[in-house]
Order: sequence, then structure tokens, then C-alpha cells
Amino acid sequence: MPTRTVTHDGRTWRVLPSGRVTQYDRDEFALLFVSGTGDDREVRVTRYSPQGARAREQALIEMSDADLARLFEQSQPSEMSPEAGYTP
Repeated sequence: MPTRTVTHDGRTWRVLPSGRVTQYDRDEFALLFVSGTGDDREVRVTRYSPQGARAREQALIEMSDADLARLFEQSQPSEMSPEAGYTP
């Protein structure tokens, strides 16, 4: 699975597509932003609709660094996100 990186406020985040598939299979994907490890690990989640390729890995590769930075700004903490493993 491809991984990109983005730096925000001096902190490096790995960016990867989530493995979760929804009914919007190729129209909307979730991205995970992961920083740190162990107890210091933080995960943020956002959704986006790709403009080019419809395969999630290829869409991530095609995104510019500015697109990733914009999506990070829109991301939310993962505590309530099914993409990050939350189950009610």
C-alpha cells in the first residue's frame, strides 16, 4: 500500500488510504494521517473524492502535496471514526 508524507506544524504525518470500503466504492475514500508510534501515536481521518484515478492507491499517488496539506486541514481526530477501528 502506498504511503505519502506531509509535514504540518513541524510534525511529520504518514498518509495512507484506509482499508474500509463503503457503498461509494470508487467515488469517495478515507485517508488516514498517522504520526508517532506507541502511546504517542495520533491518527486523523478525512474523506475525499478523487478527481482522476478511481483506485484509492493510484488516487493517493496522483495527489499533489498541496492537496494533501488541504486534506490534513480538513481531517478530524480518529476517536469516532470507523476507518480507524471505532465500533459503537
